[in-house]
Amino acid sequence: MSKKPQYDPEEIRFPDQVIKTAPLVKEMEDSYIEYAMSVIVGRALPDVRDGLKPVHRRILYAMYEDGLTSDKPFKKSATCVGDVLGRYHPHGDQSVYDALVRLGQDFSMRYVLVDGHGNFGSIDGDPPAAYRYTEARMSKLSNEMLRDIEKETVDWDPNFDESRKEPRVLPSRFPNLLVNGSSGIAVGMATNIPPHNLTEVINAVICVLDNENATLDDLMEHIKGPDFPTKGMIMGRSGIRAAYATGKGHIRVRARTEFEEFGKDRTRIIVTEIPYQVNKRMLIKNMAEQVEDKRLEGISDIRDESDRNGMRIVIELKRDANPQVVLNRLIAQTQLQVTFAINMLALVHDQKQPKILSLREILDEYIAFQEQIITCRTIYDRRKAQERAHLLEGLLIAQDNIDEVIQIIRTSYDNAKERLMTRFGLDDVQAQAILDMRLKALQGLDREKLEAEYKELEERIAYFDKLLSDENLLRQVLKDELIEIRDKYGDERKTEIAFVEDDLDIEDLIEEEQCVFTLTQAGYIKRTPVSEYAAQSKGGQGRKGITTRDEDCVVDVFTASTHDYLFFFTDTGKVYRKKGYQIPESGKTAKGTNIVNILQVEQDEKVQTMIHTRELDNENLFLVMVTRNGTVKRLPVTALKNIRNSGIRALRLEEGDQLISVRETDGTKNILIATHDGMAVCFDENDVRPMGRDAVGVRGIRLREGDYVVSAARATAGRTVLTITEKGYGKRTPVEDYRITNRGGIGIKNYAVTEKTGKIVGIKVVDGSEDLLLVTQAGILIRTHVDAIREAGRATQGVIVMRFKEEGDQVISLALAEREETAEVTQPEAVESETTEPETTEIQEETQADQE
Repeated sequence: MSKKPQYDPEEIRFPDQVIKTAPLVKEMEDSYIEYAMSVIVGRALPDVRDGLKPVHRRILYAMYEDGLTSDKPFKKSATCVGDVLGRYHPHGDQSVYDALVRLGQDFSMRYVLVDGHGNFGSIDGDPPAAYRYTEARMSKLSNEMLRDIEKETVDWDPNFDESRKEPRVLPSRFPNLLVNGSSGIAVGMATNIPPHNLTEVINAVICVLDNENATLDDLMEHIKGPDFPTKGMIMGRSGIRAAYATGKGHIRVRARTEFEEFGKDRTRIIVTEIPYQVNKRMLIKNMAEQVEDKRLEGISDIRDESDRNGMRIVIELKRDANPQVVLNRLIAQTQLQVTFAINMLALVHDQKQPKILSLREILDEYIAFQEQIITCRTIYDRRKAQERAHLLEGLLIAQDNIDEVIQIIRTSYDNAKERLMTRFGLDDVQAQAILDMRLKALQGLDREKLEAEYKELEERIAYFDKLLSDENLLRQVLKDELIEIRDKYGDERKTEIAFVEDDLDIEDLIEEEQCVFTLTQAGYIKRTPVSEYAAQSKGGQGRKGITTRDEDCVVDVFTASTHDYLFFFTDTGKVYRKKGYQIPESGKTAKGTNIVNILQVEQDEKVQTMIHTRELDNENLFLVMVTRNGTVKRLPVTALKNIRNSGIRALRLEEGDQLISVRETDGTKNILIATHDGMAVCFDENDVRPMGRDAVGVRGIRLREGDYVVSAARATAGRTVLTITEKGYGKRTPVEDYRITNRGGIGIKNYAVTEKTGKIVGIKVVDGSEDLLLVTQAGILIRTHVDAIREAGRATQGVIVMRFKEEGDQVISLALAEREETAEVTQPEAVESETTEPETTEIQEETQADQE
């Protein structure tokens, strides 16, 4: 019985092997990133320059190499597939054939790049015949994809086995990315670019060439919208502009239908065009299943009568059916209408960076690429012309001395080239050209033809030099060549862009109303119509305004329109933006929606305050931000015009500081800052210069130890400052009592804070026509008329505005609402110590240097 051989590990040697130790997590991350980039760059995404993925580019170039141009006979598709696999694309043959087939399907490509012969599939989803049966060659338009490729216009890379070179990108003399679109799923990203009309796209390119400052509106004068090969109708323009402006958008594509009378009082719906990428057979099957399941009513028969003359889906209706109602249900419940999600993602910067591109960015990238193509082509043509001119100079010399040249050639055996070079001053290239000519041709040289050709070459070289030095001339050449392609291959639009009555901004569908927006400390937000809160007399106990958990409390509340912009400022200094109607509506006792479901806040980020505004383009509007530690910053509203969903930086906060208040101003306001301990300072907003989003700000008020800012407001002349304390006390003091000082001082007394009143919750500047909304820590809300709160001096204790149901409860937030009239009117309740304290001495320190 033989024994298993035993190997000594020490005897096994791998002299070239190196074993490296690496952390598993990092190794997996690096490997996955490498794989992801391979998929992104090497398979799934198109290049912005030629609009092709690698497999499509290799198919077209392999056909070009084999001479399968549009003027040559067809060859079996298997030939092309094999050439692509063997030369450039070592992947599955079926994937290459599927890609080739799609390039030849007139229902997939707006302008086919492969001219197919045989069964290339159908809009019903029928597969193409095997590649041994079908034939293919390049289409006429695809000739323009490879025109000038032999003139050193593009860069070349080695193929997979480095046996030959392949183009990194095709010259693409028309904007193929937009014309034919592209779709693909990579790792963590996807692209979905719709096809467009060739004439419209080239006109848009020419528009940019003629006017570098062309706006999106200018471009959309030429490009009306996507143009699908299956025709159909785009319902309205909503989504088209967004897609062209940002690279992302949604459009609704609907089938073309018409009503047709038949029989006696019978109607049928005829479908002649369906949305792009919808399978006709599956569409009919789905409709039939819904009819059978009673989800679609009023339909008696569905059949497909399509033929070579066009599409015709017949939907016969029952005698008592309403045709429009049935059609509306078909549109709503089947793929007679689909949403096309546009995501214009492509590879830029030499195929290394995937980027979502706007329409203008795609056109700019294409124009820059074509300028490079024309420049490289011109350099190549100039070099060839110079080489030919150099040869002609030698031939002209030979023509002048034809007898002697022939004699030298006849009498020389091994040194004819050297003798010609020595005798006539020719270089090696010129002498070799003379020797390479047949003797008969040499004797028959026609000097006039040589001189005419030489003169023409000189003119061409001069033109090439001028073209390379004149950017305007180069752009004109590009423009002329694009016009030539447009006039040769352009056609009319296939897809209609229909006007629809409901093609409105979403705001047009939402009624504008005043609402109370409430935010809790735990991050719950809600919107409640103001009408749900009836006014009560001053001194009432209020009613439940929000349901909170025991550990939660309301931190901010205000009234705003559903059409206002809401800005959410967080403790990290970032700002987010939403429209009022985007906040979910809830009842007055509901706790609301967690704000993380509305805003893309970070995990440890907390919304500190909210404001609302209506205008974003006004350069005279500012946001004055005040922090807990007394820092003030003035930011132009226009700086927040473009806010990403992930928010942007609005204020750089120092460690331990928080954003307390944000107020909208117009450059003419006075700012009043109030502190927890009852101090206040009032200054002109222009004492704070406008700053950028990353600035810290300057000192607004100097705080005593333990004190902090609770609120800030715009001090408008003729109004009063309403101050509310934690224990439900309040008063109104004329704004004129707060004299204007320099920012940065300790300020003046705003309120006589005692243990009975509690410290200051906040202030509002009012005119007496508003209602006051107070929210307590327990979630109780009271609404009362502001003018029911009496006016008093700055250093007084005020009157009781709200009593509490629960012991230990206190006011934590206040807001203003429009006046709601009630029949109930009461007199203010007297407070013994309301005006007994003498007014304190004003304290004001010199403003110190700005701390920016």
